[in-house]
Amino acid sequence: MMKLKVTLISLGVCAMIFSCATNPFTGKKTMAFVSNAQLFPTAFAQYDQFLTDNNVVTGTKDAEMITRVGQRIAVAAERWLTANGNAGYLNDYKWEYNLVDDETVNAWCMPGGKIVFYTGILPIAANETGVAAIMGGHEVAHALANHGQQRMSAGYVQQGLAVAGNVAIQDEQSRNAFNQYYGVGSNVLGMLPFSRSHETEADKIGLYLMAVAGYNPDEAAELWKRMKANSGGDAPAEFMSTHPSNDTRINNLTQWAPDAKKEAAKFGVTSFRAI
Repeated sequence: MMKLKVTLISLGVCAMIFSCATNPFTGKKTMAFVSNAQLFPTAFAQYDQFLTDNNVVTGTKDAEMITRVGQRIAVAAERWLTANGNAGYLNDYKWEYNLVDDETVNAWCMPGGKIVFYTGILPIAANETGVAAIMGGHEVAHALANHGQQRMSAGYVQQGLAVAGNVAIQDEQSRNAFNQYYGVGSNVLGMLPFSRSHETEADKIGLYLMAVAGYNPDEAAELWKRMKANSGGDAPAEFMSTHPSNDTRINNLTQWAPDAKKEAAKFGVTSFRAI
């Protein structure tokens, strides 16, 4: 049994070592147990099904704005990646931007660049720069940083450790206690901080991209002030949430905005579009 445990652990360590990718925006090694070649086709199919099942808005000024902002952010991302030695990184991305008639205050981006904006978030976005702060300033950044791939990989690790614990613990009472505490502990101490780190990473990447695309990064903090007002203060404690608090985001975005402007200046962007 001890030999089996050692073998399982060794295999797990090897899998983690050889199943890593490098995030071009941060230079960090990230888990990649599922390749984009596997992930993207599934995401694209799910996206197409979602569009079939929902009311997609087309031909309106708002729908055209969503596409226009998305395209500018995608171009900014390609310029940034090429300038930093990652030309071709986006070759497998199939960008698509759709506005969906839904009162939900949300927007999201699937792996590979498939984006949905709900009409319910437009009043809080308030203007095109607000849309850019949400779209590039956040949703596109998740896709570019392969956060979907990383979350899936982290889920495999979480499940794998649970299985290893149940194999290693022979006593039934101890095993039941392990399962009870591991479930809560792995979420509060593992998955939730992991998710919050992704949100923070996407906020920063996106802030730079919106600036390179010609949108004023100062407006990102203003957007999150509106988000905070819309929430009415109804939010879980940060340590129990998948997202940083609104105040944390506002402070971070305010702090990062000057650096985002400096980054944009490297690409010749020294003034920004009107709101």
